Amino acid sequence: MPIRTAVPPRVLTVAGSDSGGGAGIQADLKTMLALGVHGMSVLTAVTAQNSLGVQGAWELPVDAVRAQYRSVVDDIGVQAVKTGMLASAALVETVAELLAGTDAPVVVDPVGVSKHGDALLAAEALDSVRTKLLPVATVATPNLDEVAQLTGVTVTDESGMRRAAEEMLAFGPRWVVIKGGHLPGEAVDLLTDGSAEHWLRAPRHDNRHTHGTGCTLASAIASGLALGRDVPTAVREAKAYVTGAIEAGFPLGGGIGPVDHGWQTRPAADPAS
Repeated sequence: MPIRTAVPPRVLTVAGSDSGGGAGIQADLKTMLALGVHGMSVLTAVTAQNSLGVQGAWELPVDAVRAQYRSVVDDIGVQAVKTGMLASAALVETVAELLAGTDAPVVVDPVGVSKHGDALLAAEALDSVRTKLLPVATVATPNLDEVAQLTGVTVTDESGMRRAAEEMLAFGPRWVVIKGGHLPGEAVDLLTDGSAEHWLRAPRHDNRHTHGTGCTLASAIASGLALGRDVPTAVREAKAYVTGAIEAGFPLGGGIGPVDHGWQTRPAADPAS
């Protein structure tokens, strides 16, 4: 008799590749595996990237992105989609069109710059993100730099996060997570749909190895939605997962190392070693 196994929920990441393995589709797929869903990918760009920064980036043709998406969605199906690096206005608009025709929640990480400050989105694509991509988002997850890029709002405190959320929601996402990790003090995020407010706080860990946090959070939220969580629960659980991954982040190369996507199952270090 064949062994029957349950099919896990399926989550699709539409994003760029990080050759160093800390962010991008590599981080997305690791996160999805860790959280119990089946991860699939549509590659939008290839980067030459390591712990020191991005040395090069090459976007894929629109037809290649569309073909990957249709191949996965039409045959396998999806319970949630997460977007990351989309690079150009043409890719943003193509992906937005594909998402609009897909019956699944969408988590948009409006990636603008890398952890090292390298540009990952063409300046002329910002308007396409505002008018095409954000309106199809179930949840948008901008950090404070991306908020400034998209809205012109510079956030310096928690009251500024409220204003940023209002500006972001005006573009059309159902929910927005304003990530306040760059503010001093606790690591605080604001989740809101313009009505309900959820302030998510976590202790700040003294660890500089935080490469991939944004990709990881968005993928964790998408995984939670695919598992049937409501948005506040999915975001709260994702925040807890990312906090643990940051605490366990480890050094690689000569720069900023990645968060540890496998921290929940990693054997504890031997204190005698």
